[in-house]
Amino acid sequence: MYAFIEGTVEYKAPGELVILAGGVGYQLLCTAAALSAAPPKGEFVRVYTWLSVRDDAMELFGFVSREERGMFLKLTGISGIGPRTALGILASMPLSDLTLAIMTGDVVMLSRAPGIGKKTAQRIALELKDKLSAEDFGVETGLTGTAPAQPDGAVAEAILALQSLGYTQAEAARAVSIAHQQASPDDRADDLVRLALRGMAKG
Repeated sequence: MYAFIEGTVEYKAPGELVILAGGVGYQLLCTAAALSAAPPKGEFVRVYTWLSVRDDAMELFGFVSREERGMFLKLTGISGIGPRTALGILASMPLSDLTLAIMTGDVVMLSRAPGIGKKTAQRIALELKDKLSAEDFGVETGLTGTAPAQPDGAVAEAILALQSLGYTQAEAARAVSIAHQQASPDDRADDLVRLALRGMAKG
């Protein structure tokens, strides 16, 4: 119903953001990334949103990017995972790490999210693995107008680069996942590709 909301920040609290838009204060349940990227009170912000309508409540959820919202919707499409659980999963790790964990079937990483046991983590990986691609990492954010400090786009670019060399998406994602853990925060896509190729050569 609401693709995004633009306005000024009225209030910020853990898990919550209130945006003043057109004389209305919209209360959003936000991911950690959205709250971290949101500017101080009184400054302009755009937050991507999704409205949850239930018999007993209506809740508006806020996201730092369309890609983060897309992941949220994919997670809530899995049986047994509701909006708040999906929000907790997104809060447990950066979107790039979550995408890599799903693409590589990293159950241990997925199990770190609150309320997610091994069986649920396995189901997440199984049901979403073939529904994700490098484009799902996402760097766009309407909150600050800039990309996050962690170059998530570099991860996506590195996976696409390896795929162009003939590796499957699963092979590329797995290699970049390992390289991502070894890389420094400011490493670019070509750095990740070199680390990934080096790792695959050793393996």
